[in-house]
Amino acid sequence: MSDPDGALTPPEPTGFDLADPDYRAAVIDLLGGLGYAELRAFSQLAGDAELAPSLRQRSELAFLADQELGHYALLADRLRSLGVDPEQAMAPFVAPIDAFHERTRPSGWLEGLVKAYVGEGIAQDFYREVAAYVDPATRDLVIRVLDDNGRADFVVSAVREAIAADPRVAGRLALWGRRLVGEALSQAQHVAVERDALTALLIGAPGRPAADLAEIGRMFVRLTDEHTRRMQRLGLAA
Repeated sequence: MSDPDGALTPPEPTGFDLADPDYRAAVIDLLGGLGYAELRAFSQLAGDAELAPSLRQRSELAFLADQELGHYALLADRLRSLGVDPEQAMAPFVAPIDAFHERTRPSGWLEGLVKAYVGEGIAQDFYREVAAYVDPATRDLVIRVLDDNGRADFVVSAVREAIAADPRVAGRLALWGRRLVGEALSQAQHVAVERDALTALLIGAPGRPAADLAEIGRMFVRLTDEHTRRMQRLGLAA
């Protein structure tokens, strides 16, 4: 097959078979882990909304929280269509994701915003990277769920306004951002290593794309680079 310019277009890999128990387990893990991450993101944003200093900011965060709940619903529906109970699919990820949130509990409104953008952003980048190794339908769903929906613009604007009003907060928030990246990368590595199905998904199988150890290393470099860009957008030193 060729594109309009005559160049050959590589065929879509054919090894994506949900009848294969190993591949099916990997897809369930991916959707289950992302599903619980979205559910926790909803709770986090809803809590942050209660701390918002203005009614406008409270309503905007509430709207973002509602979108996260909608993302969770999409993932839960997909899991049910596979004959899987969403709660069972999410269960292996409850402890590590809850532990991350306990270790990174924000002390106030601004720390909560930075966590929503920086901490959650790293986790979302990780799931986006893993989605490169699944079938097109699953990949499209993951990308749809990870859509920004205006969160970045809202957080960047709010944090930059706060720094402009009191430049002293920049140093504290920069330290907070550095702590978040360490915790978030550790969580991503834990999930990638501890879940055999996800590890197998990255390593690959005949007919499916795969990442060697060098590519996995580059993946974590990309996660760190994206973190640096987010911190720069916030006006914070990474």
